Amino acid sequence: MTMTLAIVGRPNVGKSTLFNRLVGKRLALVDDQPGVTRDLREGPGKLADLRFTVIDTAGLEEATDDSLQGRMRKLTERAVDMADVCLFMIDARAGVTPTDEIFADILRKRADHVLLAANKGEGAAADAGVLEAFSLGLGEPIRLSAEHGEGLTDLYAQLQPLADLFAEKNAHEDPETDVSVDEEDTDEVPQPTAAKPLQVAVVGRPNAGKSTLINRIIGEDRLLTGPEAGITRDAISLRTDWAGSDGVGTPMRIFDTAGMRKRAKVQEKLEKLSVSDGLRAVKFAEVVVVLLDAAIPFEQQDLRIADLAEREGRAVVIAINKWDVEDDKQAKLKELKESFERLLPQLKGAPLVTVSAKTGRGLDRLHGAILRAYDVWNRRVPTAALNRWLTGMLEQHPPPAPQGKRIKLRYMTQAKTRPPGFVVMCSHPDKVPESYNRYLVNGLRLDFDMPGTPIRLFMRGQSDANPYKGRKKAGPSKLRKHTEGRRG
Repeated sequence: MTMTLAIVGRPNVGKSTLFNRLVGKRLALVDDQPGVTRDLREGPGKLADLRFTVIDTAGLEEATDDSLQGRMRKLTERAVDMADVCLFMIDARAGVTPTDEIFADILRKRADHVLLAANKGEGAAADAGVLEAFSLGLGEPIRLSAEHGEGLTDLYAQLQPLADLFAEKNAHEDPETDVSVDEEDTDEVPQPTAAKPLQVAVVGRPNAGKSTLINRIIGEDRLLTGPEAGITRDAISLRTDWAGSDGVGTPMRIFDTAGMRKRAKVQEKLEKLSVSDGLRAVKFAEVVVVLLDAAIPFEQQDLRIADLAEREGRAVVIAINKWDVEDDKQAKLKELKESFERLLPQLKGAPLVTVSAKTGRGLDRLHGAILRAYDVWNRRVPTAALNRWLTGMLEQHPPPAPQGKRIKLRYMTQAKTRPPGFVVMCSHPDKVPESYNRYLVNGLRLDFDMPGTPIRLFMRGQSDANPYKGRKKAGPSKLRKHTEGRRG
């Protein structure tokens, strides 16, 4: 495994700025107001030739009760316990505060390896604060400017010997999508492994219970939850082995995302950043779980989120949360299924599962639905079977003849998986109406057992075969010479 580095410290000392610099992307939200980061956020860090996992944490607060700040502190303490190395940041311009001293004492007791960084260390104004940092008893402080990238060489010098203590693991890779199909390749669906876990994003509106559900799946309180809507601001990813009803664990990387509200209501800069972060998580996933609130399911924003996942070509599972508080479950389930088929026809047949994140009921069903959706997403259909099927579909319902031009569908093959993509060679591909495409897609879903997954169907042009194509025609001069010779 790679080394894990947790960045900890008081609010607004620049932890997220350094996190973004180490991962090389603006993954964590950064703002002047303190307390922007609320969850633990992981990312693949890079510093020269060093590779490690870096964790951005909520600012350490003195609160220890069940308030939002108290719960944020508990999460940060958990990050300290999880990490191989803690980078404790102070603000060099503010100097060492009493709060810094309290947290330095906590880190000395809880963490095996602690590095001290005096951030905002550019300029003479920070000199006194850097000297003061020695008093914390955590060794020589690294003078940093996360904003301007200064002091990273010193950070590298202290991290390198620690990195040698920990084994390397493969860097996390984005999921493979639009994988080309090789007719010779008869391998079955690729099984998730520890090195390449199944990537699942949980998306939905604020307060649908996404973080609570993931905490229940992994069996520990890793994500901040509570009655306040919109607590999660970043798309957080966690690795787990999720065991189904058969007791077999499936390696997964689960993304918890910020709740996505209607754009008109997204006013705050922070929330705008959070929503785009959630959209990015959909692209990182292989299976997207759209989590709905049983009391107010299928609102406009839920439909947009599900449609986005389908357009991105991801397998989709619809999960209805807070099922434990429903009274008439049978009638409600019937109503939900009817609404789903009416409002999301492009996901016809996708799994619809009822769960309770609070009690854990229905999680086995959700686990099975995710694996089934992943299996269908990887489905391969032999070319011979496809062409037999196409012949039957054409006999049952031939394509129309727009402007009197007859459309001939000659040949069909599967070009891709993840999601399944098919190519039909035909005459006049631009004249095939969308309704006929839908007829073929719905037939593929039904006859080859591919419910719910996005299916891509491409019409490609192929003119009528001409046996004389490419042959040179005899010119008039040659014909004349030939006839004159015969006359002579």
